[in-house]
Amino acid sequence: MKPQYVLAGSLAAVVTLLDQLTKFQVQKALPLFATREVLPGFFNLVHILNKGAAFGFLNDPDTSWQTYFFIAVVALAVVIVLNLLSKADNEPRLFVVSLGLILGGALGNLADRVRLGEVVDFLDFHLGGYHWPAFNVADIAITLGSLALIFSCYLRGKKPR
Repeated sequence: MKPQYVLAGSLAAVVTLLDQLTKFQVQKALPLFATREVLPGFFNLVHILNKGAAFGFLNDPDTSWQTYFFIAVVALAVVIVLNLLSKADNEPRLFVVSLGLILGGALGNLADRVRLGEVVDFLDFHLGGYHWPAFNVADIAITLGSLALIFSCYLRGKKPR
């Protein structure tokens, strides 16, 4: 097996497991729509469900198309990530790590969509009048993986030819 599959697959498995474990803990500890203040004026744990994408994008609880749409998007993303990994023999480790993070986050949220039809979000940050939409471990992995992928591609362009 190619080393990039081992690295990205291991990272994806850890992210997916951590994401699902934290979501199960939140579901067990907090009733739906409950809030637990952790750092007053800055951070709460919440238990909400999101039919949309990361950070509440396209979240409309009155429609059901999002579940099927995002399952299809994740399936396409997994195919793209696996294709990129198959060609990543000589890519920097950061490139492979970024794909593992994206894959793990995508699979974590996919597990929720298949199981619940929506995603469990629980990290809630706010400051003053500004309130960031709630998110989860999978969203963090996708965001960090996307930033790392952009940075990796930027570094690739800086190499002498």
